[in-house]
Amino acid sequence: MILSILGLLVGIGAVLLGNYMEGGHLSSLIQPTAFLIVAGGTLGATLLSSTASDFKAALMGLKKVFFGGNPDFSELVKEIVSSATAARKDGILALEKSLAGLKNAYFAESLRYVIDGYDPNVLREMIEEKISHEEEEKHCVVKVWETAGGFAPTVGIIGAVLGLIHVMGNLSDSSKLGAGIAVAFVATVYGVGMANLIMLPIANKLKKISKLEVLEMHLVYLGLTGIQAGLSPRVIEDKLNNLVGGHGAAPHGAEAKAA
Repeated sequence: MILSILGLLVGIGAVLLGNYMEGGHLSSLIQPTAFLIVAGGTLGATLLSSTASDFKAALMGLKKVFFGGNPDFSELVKEIVSSATAARKDGILALEKSLAGLKNAYFAESLRYVIDGYDPNVLREMIEEKISHEEEEKHCVVKVWETAGGFAPTVGIIGAVLGLIHVMGNLSDSSKLGAGIAVAFVATVYGVGMANLIMLPIANKLKKISKLEVLEMHLVYLGLTGIQAGLSPRVIEDKLNNLVGGHGAAPHGAEAKAA
């Protein structure tokens, strides 16, 4: 998403620009040792707090944050209403011919259950369990980034204290005290900056993306139950659009006219 990349650039850029306007130099903020302490310490603490699968999923989530597109539920609504129209005209078994042409993989997979004649109660339990499982997995992914954002400032303080210990051990050279203290506090800047400009915003974005992905599953569930119950495509479309709200609903009545 363009906003994610723009937000990252604006956030970091504003900090660097403010530092420059105050008379600071970029070189004063480039401290490999401080970066190693903060980045390595945060990574280690996060790894210790996470499972391998959650950590891997958290890294994979970066693709959604920076390169994923905005969700468009209009196509999904169209496919559901179109399937409802076909089922109402030719029967549910006729939907099998259209499975290969469906663009939404989750809807196609779930529609197979309806075609195969799953009991509505069994289907409801299956989908509700899957939605619950997906919500839990997505929560764990978000938690990894929130955990990293919580550790980073604390590790930054550890880096600053270590730097001050080094400075206090060399008090004999007073001319270097100021520069040494400044370097020590760069670790704090790294920790707070990583947390509030990168890690926590990523967690918040993933949380929003997860809600939209779960909404997609609810849309499919609502559509399947409507098709099973033989509801009018117009009624199904109204229900779907009400659930979608402002996330990209299909034009009202566009597909239901064929019913």
